[in-house]
Amino acid sequence: MGLFKYKGASIHYTSKGKGRVVVLLHGFLENAEMWKDIREQLQTRFRVIAIDLLGHGNSENIGYIHTMEDQALMVKALLDSLQLRRYIVIGHSMGGYVGLSLAQLFPTAIKGLCLMNSTPLADNPEKKINRDRAIEAVKQNHKTFIRMSIPNLFASYNLTSFKNEINQVINEALNMNQQGIIASLEGMKLRKDKAAVFNTLKAPTQLIIGKNDGAIDYKATLKSIQNKQTEIVEFEDGHMSYIENKSELLDALTQFVKKCYK
Repeated sequence: MGLFKYKGASIHYTSKGKGRVVVLLHGFLENAEMWKDIREQLQTRFRVIAIDLLGHGNSENIGYIHTMEDQALMVKALLDSLQLRRYIVIGHSMGGYVGLSLAQLFPTAIKGLCLMNSTPLADNPEKKINRDRAIEAVKQNHKTFIRMSIPNLFASYNLTSFKNEINQVINEALNMNQQGIIASLEGMKLRKDKAAVFNTLKAPTQLIIGKNDGAIDYKATLKSIQNKQTEIVEFEDGHMSYIENKSELLDALTQFVKKCYK
């Protein structure tokens, strides 16, 4: 467990294992602990850094809007402090948006980029309206917002079989404060289209996507991938592949990391 000071805020991260580096970036309402199983598998061969993003987990806020660039600059500063120069980045959902910003700002640092249940596309107008609605709901009662939002990330037919896991994700998220939630919603709403960044990145790229993901536009995301070298892994389920498709996801990520570092 490590602590890093960034712009006056405490940033929490873990560093496990030795060797070449894999950086894990969680999604909205999550924290570094979501990577537990993936980290345990990868840390036997690699050095795995899992970071609590701004306003999430045990990391503090630095403002009322956390843009994806703000998050990426924090991640880069933390990795620089550990004297790490090149790394594979795996980002779940919002973590993928942060990974794309990192790749845009520091392309030579990226040894591989995986967008897991994420998209290089910006929010469309409808999604932006939904972000504003979400912000209003958070202002009313952020705990109710969390309890209602998280089940929607799973394919509807998985709600019963993953009931315990869903409750665990909710309980982790309930530790977040209102400011951190709103700052991320504002930041995600502001993000620009990064398809060109993803498609022109010199490093290997991977997209992991669920056909029943209510948070990501499945067809539009697939259409945006123009790089024939991008490995596309499709699952039948929802936004939470690390729970809904655990063993297949572990295999896909392990193979991708090995490919990047062969």
